[in-house]
Amino acid sequence: MGSGSKQALDYSSDSADKYSARYLRNSKAIGVLWAVFTVCYGILSVVVLVQPQWVGDTADSPGSGYFGLWRHCVYSSALQVESPLACAGRLTDLSSIVSAPFRAATIFVGLAVIIALLCIICFLMFCFLRSSTVFHLCAWMQLLSGICLLVALLVFPVGWDAGRLREVCGPEADKYHLGRCGIRWAYMLAIVGAIDALVLAALGFVLSSREEQLWRQPEPAGVPAPPGSVLYEAASVAGSRRSMNLQPVMLMPQLDQDRYSEFSQRSAVSARSPPAPAHNFHL
Repeated sequence: MGSGSKQALDYSSDSADKYSARYLRNSKAIGVLWAVFTVCYGILSVVVLVQPQWVGDTADSPGSGYFGLWRHCVYSSALQVESPLACAGRLTDLSSIVSAPFRAATIFVGLAVIIALLCIICFLMFCFLRSSTVFHLCAWMQLLSGICLLVALLVFPVGWDAGRLREVCGPEADKYHLGRCGIRWAYMLAIVGAIDALVLAALGFVLSSREEQLWRQPEPAGVPAPPGSVLYEAASVAGSRRSMNLQPVMLMPQLDQDRYSEFSQRSAVSARSPPAPAHNFHL
């Protein structure tokens, strides 16, 4: 192997090492942000499950109160107590929930919360497994959790025709129509959580594929690396560098015609002249 080829391979190896080091720094920073937002999504999903402020009364509502997934509170003037707020519903007793769609939405949100918390627990697997495997597993869990939360958001409005809710929102309340009530902040937070889960799942799949590409085993000798891999990029850099390493070519200068004729004339004169006599010295 020539010196030019050796320098080209050294250059390509240095370029691949720099690319790998730069990618590792960037991927670690993105991975940390992904983990932080995953924890935030877990907390957000718990708040969405616990808070009853999904829908509630407005200034035009005939009644006063608010409703959540499994708990609802209605103000009643018939109660002879200091606080006329009557709350009902228990998470451990699904029959106490206002309607069947509310119960279904509660189950789906509960599944989303459980999967999100399991995803956070799976962070411990980074100590035992390859990071690409953990990213891939967590991405699937986040996707499933986001789908469960999205289904709950679509099922919950089906129960807006419940009798208890019509007492607060008016008789015009129906499926996917709140009547004189309005959407509260917990429902909006659930929408943000569903979008967050889907984005985190997509980012997890991207991180998994990049990690798998980075830590892939090198190709055997004589077999070209597939396009898009780190080895392929290094080989392309080496090839371009090798093509620029041109060996210098030595060119013989051509003699001028006049100088050549002068040289030939001198040769002819020297050929006609007799040789110089040799001097013999006798002792």
